Amino acid sequence: MHGNIGEDPLARVLTGTAGLDAVLRGGLTPSRLYLVEGTPGSGKTTLALGFLLEGRRVGEQGLYITLSETENELRAVAASHDFTLDGIDVFEMVAEDEFGSDHEQSLLHPSEVELGETVRAIFELVEKTAPVRVVLDSLSELRLLAQNPLRYRRQILALKHFFARRNCTVLMLDDRTAEPGDLQLHSIAHGVISLEQLANDFGAERRRLRVIKMRGLKYHGGYHDITIQRGGICVYPRLIAANHHRIFSAEPVTTGLAGLDALLGKGLFPGTNTLLAGPAGVGKTTTAVRCMIAALRRGQKAAYFLFDERLSTLMIRSRALNMDLQPFIDSGLLEIRQIDPAELSPGEFASAVRAAVEEDDVSLVVIDSLNAYLHAMPSDNFLVLQMHELLSYLSQQGVVSLMILGQHGVTGDLRSDVDISYLADTVMMLRFFEADGEVHKSIAVIKTRTSDHERAIRELRIDASGIVIGDPIRGFTGILSGTPILLAPDGKLLPVKPNEAAPS
Repeated sequence: MHGNIGEDPLARVLTGTAGLDAVLRGGLTPSRLYLVEGTPGSGKTTLALGFLLEGRRVGEQGLYITLSETENELRAVAASHDFTLDGIDVFEMVAEDEFGSDHEQSLLHPSEVELGETVRAIFELVEKTAPVRVVLDSLSELRLLAQNPLRYRRQILALKHFFARRNCTVLMLDDRTAEPGDLQLHSIAHGVISLEQLANDFGAERRRLRVIKMRGLKYHGGYHDITIQRGGICVYPRLIAANHHRIFSAEPVTTGLAGLDALLGKGLFPGTNTLLAGPAGVGKTTTAVRCMIAALRRGQKAAYFLFDERLSTLMIRSRALNMDLQPFIDSGLLEIRQIDPAELSPGEFASAVRAAVEEDDVSLVVIDSLNAYLHAMPSDNFLVLQMHELLSYLSQQGVVSLMILGQHGVTGDLRSDVDISYLADTVMMLRFFEADGEVHKSIAVIKTRTSDHERAIRELRIDASGIVIGDPIRGFTGILSGTPILLAPDGKLLPVKPNEAAPS
């Protein structure tokens, strides 16, 4: 009976690759032929092995026909992922001079004969083993045997109809050796999945996946980052904020500092993001950590994504400022993840944030800093678009987000690599200024969308007791410009302690 008759239109076949089924919104339509294309090294074989292993898990017989690799090479790939191919039929098609009595049960030898005989040998093999899932690796060898496009297309169509009658779900692998723009296989296949490998000037290579075509199925289009890890391919579905909503309380929460709450109006609001911008050493990270500790003391969970400095440095510095983070890590309320932007793709980072929110029930997220995140991206446009989607997602989950943006310079005209202040719900500006021959720090809220914030500029001091927020600074002008002018002799600043050594 033909595979189309009596089929369940909602039936799906899981691919065995984490994240790919989410991209496909449930998996593949069974009893169809699919094309998986990509250059060598992009992950085709690993994806195909995962497909057959998933079949074995659910009791479906699998068959791997390899025309390009030897069986030993294939088993070595499987072993590198801790896979075992027990219960999966592996057939290697080799040259006639390699065919011998030792290989009679597992080897065919049609690679030097006509294409028609090769295809007939595949038919006989499938009839004999009765598989439900089939992988054919790779089509480039069949293309070479065909020698002309018309003959090649006819034989691929013959394979497609044969597998359909046998109710086989088939992955045909192709390494893109055809002429550019040759879309014959795309028109024949029920679905097309493309894998790409991109080399950066520095850092690890990046891989990504795109579903080019999938008849009869809605899927998440565009590129999705992937990694090849021990255990197979992991796909990180592109974050679409509109698909994620949660009901949450919009009541503001304290930062733990009365002066900072006053600057913000009422504190930090769930579902909003705050940008802390300023030069190096002015106290951005310390202020973010202080806000995070207030949430941890309320019993909320937090996730800190650390791009810029070593974890040990952050821990030592916070402890010296009376903000020890270790007890919160030990209790499971806080997770600090140190990230190397040269090794982590943006999609993987977004997936890590999602896991923190959805699996660990995190209420506050800190990204330190956006400068390093920028350098993980191929262009500024991608940074802004992906950050917009990520912030929208966190907003709809009711998460308080704190983002740190380092600016170049110390005083005067400070610039950053990218301006994303328009994406932020709240913007805190931290500045150095000089008064009476001493360096001081100031903090001001220049924008908030959630409350009527204070317009004043307050002095910020960081010492061994932690953070102190002073009263609004009066008698000065030009503080935000970095060149303040004393207008009144009673301009009040925080008193400086004798022999004070204030860490930043």
